[in-house]
Amino acid sequence: MSNERRHDERVFVNLVLKVKYPTQDEFADHFATNISAGGVFLQSRDPKPKGTLLRFEIQLSSGQTVLKGSGVVAWARAPSVAGQPLQVPGMGVKFLDLDEPSRALVRRILERKGATSAATPRPPAPPATPPRPPIRPAPPEVDVDIDVEPSDGPPKFEVAPELAAVAEKGPPAGEIDIPVMDLSEPDPGARRLTLRPTGGETGSKVIGIDLGTTYSCAAVVKDGMPQVIPSRKGYRTMPSIVAYDERGRLLVGYDAKAQMELNPRNTVYGSKRLIGRPFDSPAVQQMKDRFQYEIIEGPKREAAVRIVGREFSLQQVAAFVLSEIRDEARAFLGEEVSRAVITVPAYYNENQRQAVREAGTLAGFKVERIVNEPTAAALAFGFNRGLDQRVMVYDLGGGTFDASVLELCGNVYGVVATGGDIFLGGVDFDNQLVDYILAEYIQQLGTVPKLDRVAMQRLRDAAEQAKCALSEKQETIVRLPGFAKVNRVPRDLEVRISRETLEELVGPLVERTLKVAQGVLSQARMSTTHLDNIVLVGGQSRMPLVWRRIHETFGKQPHKGVHPDEAVAVGAALLADSLDKLDSVVLIDVLPMSIGIGLPGGKFAKILQAGTALPTNRICMFRTFTDRQTSQELLVFQGEAERVVDCEYLGTLVISNITPAPRGTVQLEVNFALDQECLLKVTCREPASGRVNETRMAARDSDDSIRRKLQIPAEWIPSERIGVPESLRAEKKAGLREDG
Repeated sequence: MSNERRHDERVFVNLVLKVKYPTQDEFADHFATNISAGGVFLQSRDPKPKGTLLRFEIQLSSGQTVLKGSGVVAWARAPSVAGQPLQVPGMGVKFLDLDEPSRALVRRILERKGATSAATPRPPAPPATPPRPPIRPAPPEVDVDIDVEPSDGPPKFEVAPELAAVAEKGPPAGEIDIPVMDLSEPDPGARRLTLRPTGGETGSKVIGIDLGTTYSCAAVVKDGMPQVIPSRKGYRTMPSIVAYDERGRLLVGYDAKAQMELNPRNTVYGSKRLIGRPFDSPAVQQMKDRFQYEIIEGPKREAAVRIVGREFSLQQVAAFVLSEIRDEARAFLGEEVSRAVITVPAYYNENQRQAVREAGTLAGFKVERIVNEPTAAALAFGFNRGLDQRVMVYDLGGGTFDASVLELCGNVYGVVATGGDIFLGGVDFDNQLVDYILAEYIQQLGTVPKLDRVAMQRLRDAAEQAKCALSEKQETIVRLPGFAKVNRVPRDLEVRISRETLEELVGPLVERTLKVAQGVLSQARMSTTHLDNIVLVGGQSRMPLVWRRIHETFGKQPHKGVHPDEAVAVGAALLADSLDKLDSVVLIDVLPMSIGIGLPGGKFAKILQAGTALPTNRICMFRTFTDRQTSQELLVFQGEAERVVDCEYLGTLVISNITPAPRGTVQLEVNFALDQECLLKVTCREPASGRVNETRMAARDSDDSIRRKLQIPAEWIPSERIGVPESLRAEKKAGLREDG
């Protein structure tokens, strides 16, 4: 008996669901990244058993039917049990049939995704074993209306007239979000519908790039298998270093590194820590003395560099590295390369992500996607393995640290929680060793020598080499002939270092990473027993101390199946390869840090909460507070603290073109939206008239201006500047080293 005959003889369950979207356009926009021709995930606290036949109807908030048809439950997931890890209840439903308007809508949504079925009027058949639902569906939009008292009594934020007031309100009763996922197989007759702006050849290979703080790596998928792209000299990674030599030649990668000791002033390294940050930000001000090259204020008040008398933005510096990678990829593939997926630290803020995207564009790439490094590493770990696991990715690179907990279900990679420290990485381990070697050398000399930039760069290179050597052996010697002059006499440096000494020096840094990782696990509502694997990536994760402390802390040995230097690039390549496919990898990432606005008195009102699945959006309602008001400012921050002084200032949002009217009569509906890459877009309209207001992120305010606008008490920031990361504050208290 055929499957169709069996289905006809069974009883169908009728299911009517109502979504919050008022129009088909909004429904299609919100579901365009997830819905497929094969099926849909329906969130439900009472999911039907596997094999249940459904006749479903999804209605807009207006009552209009937007999707109607029949299907079969392919799998079901019950609600979380108290004390167990968080999971989203619901069911994956394979389409059996759709009415003609629903088929048209599905085709339209697939076209927006970039792929449409050209051959058959019915959706393609689903796979035999569909993936499980995402860990967390996108949360419902929540209107934040200052004029309506919340029904359930959630907290209300009173805002002085300068910014208007904000109150939180729960989602409308009876409305159900229905996140969907891809259950389809690729349609042999499908064609790619190009909806990209100009600036990249859509038919070219898409490569994956790990743009690292110290080293970068690129990969591509050929014949279904990921391959690291080697340089023409055979290197599989490339130093993220840019320089101009004395003859004015641009040097990138190993060529730049080779002359670094003799030309430190005109050699840019470690710029990934500063890209996307304003020059006057506390992070830049406290970090700039740690580099040998000159960090200056750019034309847009951003951090920039000056080398050989010329000024470059940090986006340009990153673009030099990316352009070199592009040239190597062209040589390796023998064809033009103009599309890329680029990775960033999970804990990058919105400004930094946008800066990396700009760097890719400057390098001649069409940046198809910005993806978090731990997520890319998880893709490399799960490739072709059909896993159903919870894993933690511990990513300790040259300049940043990230930890993420993910659930892998077939080709679905759901981020449950993420955290990190963008001022903690291998270079910080090097600095601890530099300090120790200097102290030993001074003790040997009995005096403090004067060291220039060249000497300090020699010492940094030697410290890095000693650190790497101590991962393989128990003791090493640092020797630098003629390192410094004492009374005009050259004096050699020779310091013996043991692995035990190194581990004592960097132990606190390792503990900081474990504290972040444990916080991420707690945020995910999991214990160590819930983890199936711990995946280590990043060059610094090779250190024996790191492996030992992870084993001691989490009770299991880290996984050794991925290359720590190459896994992120390989994962990015796998994602890049899947972009043009209907059965593509499904990534459900989350917002790493909350985004909100500053309130008078210096309080921070969170609008988009950390841990929210992406993409997402949140609507806030404001009213004008003066007669004939035509503009309004909102100071936007990112972080988890209650006070803006402990959060990262992203910029000042200016809303203009407001209809002049008596105070309080004009309502503004401000929509804060985050895409899959965690890039923020803010729009505003006046709901009464439908008028769209102009919104722009204005030039950054100074610290004094922020304090004045938000009336921040002076005692809140007696000695700290606004937005200093905790990791840097610790360094400040310990005293920063003057380098040469």
